[in-house]
Amino acid sequence: MSLHADALALLEGWSAPGAEQEALRERYAAHLRAHPDGLQRGCRPDHVTASTLVVDATGTQVLLTLHAKAREWFQLGGHCEPGDATLAGAALREATEESGIAGLAVDPQPVHLSEHAVPFCGGPLPDGRPVHHLDVRFVAVAPAEAAYAVSEESVDVRWWPVDVLPNPELAELVELSRARLAAQSTSSCIEDGGSTRAAADQPSR
Repeated sequence: MSLHADALALLEGWSAPGAEQEALRERYAAHLRAHPDGLQRGCRPDHVTASTLVVDATGTQVLLTLHAKAREWFQLGGHCEPGDATLAGAALREATEESGIAGLAVDPQPVHLSEHAVPFCGGPLPDGRPVHHLDVRFVAVAPAEAAYAVSEESVDVRWWPVDVLPNPELAELVELSRARLAAQSTSSCIEDGGSTRAAADQPSR
């Protein structure tokens, strides 16, 4: 299965947590059905990206990056690459590259979607329309006492308490991610650097 087919199947089967997220799910799926290159950064004005909220082993802290271009604190993530086989795999790759943490355990089902204009992603189109990221957000758990590093794409990387977030826009993502982790059981699996381990699965539509 191609990355495009994986992403489309993932979004078509995902149960969105609320009406706003459902509208975004439909928007993303329609975008991919209309654009075979819809996950590539050259697809403009919109393309699908993948990101990961990394949570510590205690569930009380999240690892955020101070983005070098945006100068704001975000979850880890970015563009899909030609070697990515799945959207969850792209999110895991980005989180690993940007955090320096090996052994992140990522849930293969999304927790949140966010569409946002990105002025530094190739600039606006000739007609003035901005480029938009259609971000698909996952959650991953870091190994206990994991050491992180700052990549060249970041000014800083730091653990933040879930109740003291530097960017209020992350509140819904953090809430949904913690709810997902709290609901996990041994009856399903999550990717762990290419392998699998037990956790809860998002119900299919």
